[in-house]
Amino acid sequence: MSALEEMVRALRDVARAEAAAVINRDGGIVAAALPPSVSPETFSIMCAAILGAGMTAATEFRHAAPHRVVLESTDSTILIQEVGRRAMLVLVVPPERTPESLSTALERFSQAAEKELG
Repeated sequence: MSALEEMVRALRDVARAEAAAVINRDGGIVAAALPPSVSPETFSIMCAAILGAGMTAATEFRHAAPHRVVLESTDSTILIQEVGRRAMLVLVVPPERTPESLSTALERFSQAAEKELG
């Protein structure tokens, strides 16, 4: 298991997340801790597409590209956040775990992951 995979698993545990993954901009999985029922390929490609769509929408208004997209439903929150210039972190957490409540863990993870990703 790589250092990044260990970091993803640790973040999943700290965040009490259902899933955690680092995905590159093209939708390829770099490291992930996903339930067996989830298709890694479908999940990663769709998360990359969501962040990409947000970037396209923002640039249409000549605004800065978003660094985070949050999808909220009644039973979960999906957080898609940039990690460096070439990757993103995806967390699937219970709805009470807001991005604000996870900010310290997310910041620490992002800094360490950027070093691992080079």
